[in-house]
Amino acid sequence: MPLVTFAVSGQGTGVAQTVAVDGAGYVIETDAYPAFGGKDEHPSPLAYTLASLSSCNQVTSSIVAKELGITIEHVRFDVAADFNPTTMTTGTHREGETTFQNLRVDAVITTDGTDEQVAQLARETERRCPVSQLFALAGVSITSTWTKA
Repeated sequence: MPLVTFAVSGQGTGVAQTVAVDGAGYVIETDAYPAFGGKDEHPSPLAYTLASLSSCNQVTSSIVAKELGITIEHVRFDVAADFNPTTMTTGTHREGETTFQNLRVDAVITTDGTDEQVAQLARETERRCPVSQLFALAGVSITSTWTKA
């Protein structure tokens, strides 16, 4: 399968930025928390990072569910991680230390699938989700829990 290119262009002042998505008719507004010099008027890049993981799990699980022959009526993803701001704020970095730590993905799914199929859906989604793989390959510890509603 050929590679698909995704591209964005960002510009801004201070910590706020407007990011245009190439080929799309919309922009993404970002800001930072006051502790990092922002006004908290838009989601931070860190919030967008976790939102990307949530929505990527949504897309990937939909693809995997079709392959498994199950229907997902609804799914809720709660995503949380501990953030270590040391490298960003001080420039100090310790070998092997990640900025995001203890990443947690909790999914509650309404489906006609069996418990075994939901477990397979969870494993395959985590294995195939590009954003999950970014975290995993960066060495972030991930705990993923999927339960039927």
